[in-house]
Amino acid sequence: MAKIYTRKGDGGQTRLFTGERVSKDEGRLEALGCIDELVAFLGLSRSEIEDAEIRSRLTAIQSELYLILGDIASAAQDKASATKLPGDATDILESLIDAYDAKLPPLRDFIMPGDSHGSSTLHVARTVCRRAERRVVAVARNFPLDKRVPAYLNRLSDLLFVMARLVDHGSGRPDRTFKAAL
Repeated sequence: MAKIYTRKGDGGQTRLFTGERVSKDEGRLEALGCIDELVAFLGLSRSEIEDAEIRSRLTAIQSELYLILGDIASAAQDKASATKLPGDATDILESLIDAYDAKLPPLRDFIMPGDSHGSSTLHVARTVCRRAERRVVAVARNFPLDKRVPAYLNRLSDLLFVMARLVDHGSGRPDRTFKAAL
């Protein structure tokens, strides 16, 4: 088995799937790091949530995010991009949002995260997803990245919000809404 460390990145550079060596603060690496963080937070969420359907969905989402990681690590200026993300992946997220949202009371105010550990981890994952989306949009300005990738991340953050609400409601915790402190 190969060693985990190679020492090749000690100088602040790493190699992408394209073979190109880039600085570790280059835009694609920033996007990769955010998505990697998102995958890890979704794993944390899975470990905290009892609902088997949500756990299964989170596992599937983690797998799709690995496809996006491959897309970004392969992005090159001279090469057209085609994602391995299934063509209906964003549509599936939308149908899940609609189905889960239908189980919840209408949203009238801003939600304050923090009523359960499981929903809180989903809210953190949601904010990491938003950051990842911003980084991917920046990458797409300089590299031909399939437009389904930022759309998927945009919809995923919405799904994570709805899942967080569903987890709280499923455990008998109503939405805690924002109230201005006086």
